[in-house]
Amino acid sequence: MSKLEILDWKATFVDVGSERMHVSIGGGEVKVFMTFTSDLERLRDWLKSEGVSSVAMEATGVYWMPLYALLEASSIDVRMVDGRQIRRAPGRKSDMQDSQWGATLHAHGLLRSGFVPTADIRRLQDYVRLRCDHITSAGAHVQHMQKAMERMNIKLHAVISDLTGVSGLAVVRAILGGERNPESLLRLCHVQIRKNKADLIRESLRGTWTPEHLFALRQAFESWEHYQRQIAQCDQEIAKLLPSPDEDDPGPKRFSSPGRNAPEIDQLRGMMRVMCGHQDLTQLPTFTEYSVLQLIAETGTDLTRWPTEHHFASWAGLAPGSKQSGKRNGKVKQRRNKVGRLLCVMARSLARSKYIALGAYYRRLAARRSKPVAIIAVARKLATLMWRTMVKGLEYAEQGIEQYHQKIESQKLKTAQRLAKELGFELHQRPALV
Repeated sequence: MSKLEILDWKATFVDVGSERMHVSIGGGEVKVFMTFTSDLERLRDWLKSEGVSSVAMEATGVYWMPLYALLEASSIDVRMVDGRQIRRAPGRKSDMQDSQWGATLHAHGLLRSGFVPTADIRRLQDYVRLRCDHITSAGAHVQHMQKAMERMNIKLHAVISDLTGVSGLAVVRAILGGERNPESLLRLCHVQIRKNKADLIRESLRGTWTPEHLFALRQAFESWEHYQRQIAQCDQEIAKLLPSPDEDDPGPKRFSSPGRNAPEIDQLRGMMRVMCGHQDLTQLPTFTEYSVLQLIAETGTDLTRWPTEHHFASWAGLAPGSKQSGKRNGKVKQRRNKVGRLLCVMARSLARSKYIALGAYYRRLAARRSKPVAIIAVARKLATLMWRTMVKGLEYAEQGIEQYHQKIESQKLKTAQRLAKELGFELHQRPALV
């Protein structure tokens, strides 16, 4: 029986923690370093003095990021691995044993590296994720505003579509400024609201105006405004990281609107087009400037890291998991990462589309299977389109629902003809009724 070959005697594994780093070279003696900057620099210098060229680490929280950046800048090959590859080892669990076992696996080439974006993409990613956190926090304070108005029996948020729209904010500011007359508050609304919902608005603005709930409304509104300023500052920092758009290349016509929470960045679409190698992802269904920015902040612009579109969909957690053992076939639940979850949100927006073929595909599959299954299936198609556009230079052209239905009818006809032939029958088309 042949032994498993050792590929790298200096292969190193670091068991990452919030306070200590346990390091083993080739499965040998474990050295422990603290996580202060000076200790991480000492760890880096020790690895270089030992001739280490490849280091594997477990992606634990955010604790691995400072050491990863330090080793990456020192031209050391750093591989981030899933902790499940280490925990399968039998025996007692400890940080010492984890680092030794991880180094042994790494020396034999048994650890698969995960995907980590480049340093410039990670910098963009930090700003984009922080911006998303601010949007979530702002949304919570909108709910606080609605709760305070409900306590005063002010039903404005139930009558208009958006309390943080132009009309809603104008009314809220006037209320906090001391205005209580429903007719005066109505005049602050948009002309279409006054035309279609004047009576409802008047009735919705008759309340109790209790001081404690007005105080809660003021605090929620000021907190919401604070996060809007934070979001605007994130937009400014994001704009600094994006390339300048080409003035002589406006690109094809926009396919979809930028979206409600889109960054306030001038020529964002042109910037993303240049960043993506002049590939315009906004031509794809449901891909807006903001969604493209979020996706690129997670994947980067080089999608050749995934050999095929199937690898990319699987990495995003959108491919069906299979488990086979002998004659037994089962399924493994896939964990969707941020890219997969974002694509699912984008796929859900196609449910009511009237002119997009993928919308018809979603409704057809949802009727046959279920809505969750249809969402994942459409999200997988979106991931495929994204990979083909970035890697193969796909130029997408929407064919429309009519052509999609014709394709389905053609497939049904071919299936019927095949079954009829197998059963010894012959199909004849019924003449059209006049």
